[in-house]
Amino acid sequence: MEKKQAKAPATVRFDESAFGMINHTEVRWLGNAGAFINSRGTTIMIDPLLKGFDMPLLIEMPIGTEEIPNLDAMLITHSDNDHFSRVTCREVAPVVREFHAPYYVASLMKEIGIDGTGHGIHETFAVGNIKVTLTPADHAWQNEYPKHKTREFKMEDYCGFWLDTPDGSIWAVGDSRLLEEQLNMPAPDVMLFDFSDSAWHIGFEGAVRLADAYPDSKLILWHWGSVDAPNMKEFNGDPADLAARIINPERIIVLAPGEAYRMHKE
Repeated sequence: MEKKQAKAPATVRFDESAFGMINHTEVRWLGNAGAFINSRGTTIMIDPLLKGFDMPLLIEMPIGTEEIPNLDAMLITHSDNDHFSRVTCREVAPVVREFHAPYYVASLMKEIGIDGTGHGIHETFAVGNIKVTLTPADHAWQNEYPKHKTREFKMEDYCGFWLDTPDGSIWAVGDSRLLEEQLNMPAPDVMLFDFSDSAWHIGFEGAVRLADAYPDSKLILWHWGSVDAPNMKEFNGDPADLAARIINPERIIVLAPGEAYRMHKE
């Protein structure tokens, strides 16, 4: 039986003006599991999938690769093609100052002519006024499928990113089965939150546990409403389902692709 699929709100396009100096921090969902962050003029994209995906989409992209004027950094959590979009990275590379990823993903970047910097889990580096730390993730699904097991995939090939900005902390948890460490972090101000019910993601019940571990954190939902795949759990979270189960459901932020959420110090 075909599953009904929650769909993201209509795309809000943005342009080069979003990349300039501002006096706060803005987070824009790019669709699927991508984000654009402008923190007082420091610009970062995480896992942008703006072109070249091999599945039909439910959304329009909020910005084209050719419209991006500059980026201080692009951060990639892992090698799956809905996160490491080779087409997007290659086309945007001329205007990106730095690429950062786990070591394995950085090695794949070099295959397409990008000099990415590899990092270990818990390693920290700076991008402008933002401190970035890799957080652990458990997503080595390829090891269970001979067709996709091109090597022995390791925990350290996948990550989340914790960003400390002048206006608060942002945690992109990344694709992951729920880990005990993820339940015992400092409370982030904002979480980029995957709530799909796939066995190799946090899973719906795990998402409820993770959300309730940080009951005051804002939840910007991603990995939902973007890919036209009604029978694939990976893409089929429904915000209404999550709202019905978590503490303080009013903190759920359902953005349209391209819409800005503003963070600022109280």
